[in-house]
Amino acid sequence: MALQIGSAGRFSLLNPKRSSSNNISRIRSSGVEIGESDKVKLGGSDLKVTKLGIGAWSWGDTSYWNRSGWDDRQLKAAKSAFNASIDGGITFIDTAEVYGSGIMGAINSETLIGRFIKEKRKKDESMEVSVATKFAALPWRLGRESVLSALKDSLSRLDLSSVDLYQLHWPGIWGNQGYIDGLGDAVEKGLVKAVGVSNYSERRLRDAHKQLQKRGIPLASNQVNYSLIYRIPEQNGVKSTCDELGITLIAYSPIAQGVLTGKYSPENIPDGPRGQIYTREFLTKLQPLMSRIKEIGQCHGKTNTQVALNWLMCQENVVPIPGAKSEEQAREFIGALGWRLTDVEVEELRSLSSEIKPVIGFPVEKL
Repeated sequence: MALQIGSAGRFSLLNPKRSSSNNISRIRSSGVEIGESDKVKLGGSDLKVTKLGIGAWSWGDTSYWNRSGWDDRQLKAAKSAFNASIDGGITFIDTAEVYGSGIMGAINSETLIGRFIKEKRKKDESMEVSVATKFAALPWRLGRESVLSALKDSLSRLDLSSVDLYQLHWPGIWGNQGYIDGLGDAVEKGLVKAVGVSNYSERRLRDAHKQLQKRGIPLASNQVNYSLIYRIPEQNGVKSTCDELGITLIAYSPIAQGVLTGKYSPENIPDGPRGQIYTREFLTKLQPLMSRIKEIGQCHGKTNTQVALNWLMCQENVVPIPGAKSEEQAREFIGALGWRLTDVEVEELRSLSSEIKPVIGFPVEKL
């Protein structure tokens, strides 16, 4: 899964300006100038995306986020988050067919994104956006045909003829080779620009890469849980395998579902399911790290959230996708770009975080 909450930040509003060069960039509302240098290729594919993306798990969801229900207020907030991200130069949006669907929510996240794109393009036909979505490896879905069928349903909800990145959301109980074949078919049919996986172990990652390579198709990405306080991808070989094979690691929960923002404390634990994960005891042990994150942020004029996201980008070959539920959060994320922690700060935060036992991850990571 892939969504986190960022704390609100304050930013000065500057007038946009365009450069006369081909690499057009804007002075965004966060005061950060974003251009082609802030984009990276996903793995060995030709797809270029912004170094930071936006996760849309919460959009339409009522099972994990928005537990009080989904109404016009949440809809307007999600739309504002989308618009602020695009206007701010973060044009990589990640969703999935299961976000907000069925018993998990009120309205499918893909449907919302399709609407947001359509409405924004009425005002700006040249708007850039790169959409990533995911195939749910449900037990009753068998073979390569199931991937193409699900993709076509996603395209219908998104109201798009193709998506930029299509990913397997998690390894299936069976049929995984057929799913990989389905990804390859989607590329060859022109329905997607690039393909990836999510929650894949080192072994599965190598197998998927090899299978696609036989068809001359690069495995562009592996989307996994990765943050300053959840560094399992470094320990289980996933990060090093991504680096070795030229696969981009897309980091979901990069601010630990809001915990690294500084919003929560032992006296103020998250509500809902997150409160069972990030307990009072865990948050107590986290305080020395949070204090240092705050101090480093003050030195750079940055928030806790921006420091935590920048730390991930400093790991190289990593594209974080924090979830934005509001315009304020989206604008704050933009402020993670355009600067860099020092090597000393990166290692100091790594050392402090090593003293914290990581919380439990998504179970399918071990399949």
